[in-house]
Amino acid sequence: MNYFEQIKMLKNELSKVIVGQNDMIDSILIGLFTNGHILLEGVPGLAKTTAIKTIANVIDLDFKRIQFTPDLLPSDIIGAQVYNMKTETFNIKKGAIFTNLLLADEINRAPAKVQSALLEVMQERQVTIAENTFKIEEPFLVFATQNPIEQEGAYSLPEAQLDRFMFKIIVDYNNKEEEYQIAKKVTSNIKVNLEKILNKELLKQIQEEISNIHIDKELEEYIVDLICATRTPQLYNLHEIKDYIQFGASPRATIDMFKAVKAMAFLRQKDHVSPVDIALLIKPILRHRIILTYEAEALDIKVDDLISKILESIDIP
Repeated sequence: MNYFEQIKMLKNELSKVIVGQNDMIDSILIGLFTNGHILLEGVPGLAKTTAIKTIANVIDLDFKRIQFTPDLLPSDIIGAQVYNMKTETFNIKKGAIFTNLLLADEINRAPAKVQSALLEVMQERQVTIAENTFKIEEPFLVFATQNPIEQEGAYSLPEAQLDRFMFKIIVDYNNKEEEYQIAKKVTSNIKVNLEKILNKELLKQIQEEISNIHIDKELEEYIVDLICATRTPQLYNLHEIKDYIQFGASPRATIDMFKAVKAMAFLRQKDHVSPVDIALLIKPILRHRIILTYEAEALDIKVDDLISKILESIDIP
């Protein structure tokens, strides 16, 4: 059985629970195959949490979930040093962060100091508790969800943390037919049994296969141009948008794009990267890394629209 058949089986298992949302599923799989953290944003009831839990069920990896709330403490996530009265010593109690897949549910409901507890582990794959540093077993991925419509008890994610997410996926409503299928599935009371499709060894093999996907030097330079255009749009004859961007994308965006386009080509069963792969991923990779000016916000200009202008203005090699 080849890798593409494995991916097809994986998607078939996911479809037992998740209806539609193909872009979300592909993005989560790309994150899984490239060790990239994923931020899912959408209104309640769009299967964001269900999708991540289902993926955890069909992959033989450790999975933990943290429900973010305003009273959550950093120690609830990473762990703490606890005093043992019997032995009169301090012991390390590890937190939920010690896992392979971590679901940070409604991450924007916790204040910045709690969100920042994830910064070290998301970048370095290690956790520091008191004077002790622990390596996190790979693979390690953070899947975070947030609700964009509620402001009560919600906090904006720090820019430094947003930059550590490979993708920000906007999850939209299902269409009419999918909505019907969802209602039928949920109300049928039929128990769904999910099979384990992937394990650590197979996941590692897929990651190696993806690393061998070819990308032309011209396309690599094209990606760099797209990222640089978010920082200095006037150098790319994008004078009409330069007053709308306060800060452009960081080098992490370029690194993530190099990795993600190979995984997208793999999912499309191609042995090389094409401009189509770049066009499919440019918005999820950039939309959370571009900081708009006050003028842009006052004019209700959307980040995705600026990304579209950049994509249209730079010639495809």
